[in-house]
Amino acid sequence: MRLMFRPRVEGAEGIPGSGPVILAGNHLTFIDSMILPLVCDRQVFFIGKDEYVTGKGLKGRLMAWFFTGVGMIPVDRDGGRGGVAALMTGRRVLEEGRVFGIYPEGTRSPDGRLYRGRTGIARLALMTGAPVVPFAMIGTDRIQPGGKGLPRPGKVEVRFGEPLEFTRYEGMDRDRYVLRAVTDEVMSEVMRLSGQEYVDIYATKAKSAA
Repeated sequence: MRLMFRPRVEGAEGIPGSGPVILAGNHLTFIDSMILPLVCDRQVFFIGKDEYVTGKGLKGRLMAWFFTGVGMIPVDRDGGRGGVAALMTGRRVLEEGRVFGIYPEGTRSPDGRLYRGRTGIARLALMTGAPVVPFAMIGTDRIQPGGKGLPRPGKVEVRFGEPLEFTRYEGMDRDRYVLRAVTDEVMSEVMRLSGQEYVDIYATKAKSAA
């Protein structure tokens, strides 16, 4: 994968070498979750659809082996409790002192722009006290347009920002104004790193309106 994508990395030295860390960034295409673990010295865990590891036959076993190997934790995200399950899984990973990767937009960008972040990222940070390291994927949408099909060889870039601390809001993880402020601060850093145009609506709403 390093030969295929030739990742250029900036700022990875800012990721704390131990303890819980949240990596929060933009989401352009499917392979973002393969690139992120590739450029980090520490193992990165993230949430993925359980269908990626429940397939049958040889193909299903190979997919399950690959996705669990790159740090994906399968969660059933359908239904009313899917978001809660994802949040609790992230909390468990962080309380174990590990690195948890998350895309605050909640889904891939439909057009390459950066969309409004969902406040689950803020709840995780405030519940666990973990610092948030913002990051930006650049170029992954060019090597896998639309997030479908096999990616083609090409150069990608990953930029990491300085860790953001939100311990000043300890005990306020149910205050919706605090959650929005924390989320917007993270997304502002992601926008600065990525250079993307920002759209103040949720990406899921933009997709449903298309």
